[in-house]
Amino acid sequence: MAIRDARPADLAGLLAMNNALAPHVGLVDAPRMADLVDWAEVAIVAEIGGALAGGMVAIGPDTAYDSPNYRWFCDRYPDFLYVDRVFVAPAHHGRGVGRRLYGPVMTQAAARGAPVTCEVNERPPNPDSVAFHQCLGFAAVGCQDYEGGAKRVVMMAMSTAAGAGRAVAER
Repeated sequence: MAIRDARPADLAGLLAMNNALAPHVGLVDAPRMADLVDWAEVAIVAEIGGALAGGMVAIGPDTAYDSPNYRWFCDRYPDFLYVDRVFVAPAHHGRGVGRRLYGPVMTQAAARGAPVTCEVNERPPNPDSVAFHQCLGFAAVGCQDYEGGAKRVVMMAMSTAAGAGRAVAER
């Protein structure tokens, strides 16, 4: 398995894999996927046998990204690395792809003592993702409902050394 920076040529494959995994990963169109990669501090892919096996987009604070989940962390944390999306092709589930994708994000966040943050669907449920993130060391730090309560996400954070306790008080 190779982990490398995402390239412009990867965008179509990332988009297709992302959207095939909805509702566990939010649907996006091609321009939005390009924006996400542009805003990203870390945009990487996993390849197995030369084929795309997964991807991750992680965004630091102070970007133009308008996601309410990203903004939730902006309002509460002075610094963080927000995993906006991580996805693994179903054929590669359980093979360590997701864990390997998190490696560069954890390293980048730890270099400045920032926590890694993300959200996971609670409604519709995504218990596999909750369990995966808990195994990595993430803990719930809040929740957020949207679409009139039809959707609910659990906000999660993981300390990377000095990043512990850096959240500001809830408003």
